[in-house]
Amino acid sequence: MTRLSLPIIEERNLLWSGALILVGAFFSLAFACAAPLAGFAAIAALTSTRRNALALTAAVWLANQLVGFTMLHYPLDVETLAWGGALGIIALVCCETARFAARMSIGAGAPFATLAASFLVYEGALFAITRAIGGDVSHYALASVARIFAINACALFGLWAFGLVCAAIGAGRRQVASLRV
Repeated sequence: MTRLSLPIIEERNLLWSGALILVGAFFSLAFACAAPLAGFAAIAALTSTRRNALALTAAVWLANQLVGFTMLHYPLDVETLAWGGALGIIALVCCETARFAARMSIGAGAPFATLAASFLVYEGALFAITRAIGGDVSHYALASVARIFAINACALFGLWAFGLVCAAIGAGRRQVASLRV
């Protein structure tokens, strides 16, 4: 599987996980219901082992829900709670889908494949649930879905770039440290 190599910010390192969760909370605050859970599931799948990717995806979802209910004042009704739970399950399925796409993709195409797979599952599941419960699917128009995709792509590739910068800084620090010895 293609995995972003982060020598200084390994998957067990709380700094990388904390950064993803904080950025996830920021996106939740900025975009509310359009938080890029598919993009976060994809970056988690690319940078972590299966267990850690699922845990990280769940933590980003939880941060999204905490921001929603405490700061954005989501209503505490059965429908909102059910949608919140559904988003969590869908995000975990997106993470698994992204991991599969990463295994099937070649080299530099992995981030694109993971994002595409994760996003298709995410939006497809939301559309299917909305349709099944008789909800209004007009907000799944191409312009709306394209906007949500752009938000997810910005999240994934912004975090990817952040990870690469951190890896480069870490490699530089290790090189300087080895010269001192």
